[in-house]
Amino acid sequence: MTSILTNSSAMVALQTLRQINQDLDTTNSRVSTGLKVGSAADSAAYWSIATTTKSDNGALSAVNDALGLGASMVNVVSTALQSVITSLTDIQNLLTTAQQPGVDRAKIQEQITADLNDILTKSTGATFNGQNWLSVDSSADGYNATKSILASFDRSGTTVSVSTIDLDITSVKLYDADSEDGIMDTERTAGGTDAAVKDIDISALTDSADDITIVSEYAQIVQAALAAVITANAKVGAIQNRITSQQTFVKALMDANTKAIGALTDADMEEESTKLKALQTQQSLAVQSLSIANSSSQNILTLFRQ
Repeated sequence: MTSILTNSSAMVALQTLRQINQDLDTTNSRVSTGLKVGSAADSAAYWSIATTTKSDNGALSAVNDALGLGASMVNVVSTALQSVITSLTDIQNLLTTAQQPGVDRAKIQEQITADLNDILTKSTGATFNGQNWLSVDSSADGYNATKSILASFDRSGTTVSVSTIDLDITSVKLYDADSEDGIMDTERTAGGTDAAVKDIDISALTDSADDITIVSEYAQIVQAALAAVITANAKVGAIQNRITSQQTFVKALMDANTKAIGALTDADMEEESTKLKALQTQQSLAVQSLSIANSSSQNILTLFRQ
């Protein structure tokens, strides 16, 4: 039955066209943005997971930056300690030479003093980002012997936490202006001699047996300090390895998160391009169908013509 009041065919054609246009808008949006889930309205669950993961990646990026700063600080410390090892070795060699009768110990002391000044200069200069772990003042406000480097960001449900890589510089510092218990300024005992490495002075010593013994004991004190610096640099090296390993892990984790976000939200461009062409064809056909349905009422007029 054909009615001039209700055009059912046109209504069906219009409804179909509206649905096709809606699907076409969705596909156009996916093609233009590259996203199948661009907002919570597209998929609340996927959008929520992707947004949280993006937030985590932002936190991990901050952790990676902190690891980079920490690595730079540790590299400065390690470089300085390695140089101090060289200077202490030189001092030890000079003290060995000073045990030979007849040598000019005043001249040898000049070289020892130069090495000691060089160690002090390198210790005070081993500063990065306002921090110095080798020359400290433990009485200063806010002083903390434990140096922490932000290492990771963790999420468990709605709870987030961070962890750090810690280094206690008590056994690493060379000088402490307050307690004088650094490697260079702490007083050590060898035989009957008590002295800190920084205070060693052989310029007035003679060839007497007692003075030669003092020089030998100074050499033992320097050897103890040298062993302490080597141990300190080994600790710093272990921290360097941990930082490098953590940097690699954090970068890999960020890449994995990025891939997970893409799997949840990225549009399949091959699929969407195919849909786009199909919907464009359906739209053209729907428009023609609606045009035909609208013209059917006009055909009734021919029934009333003579």
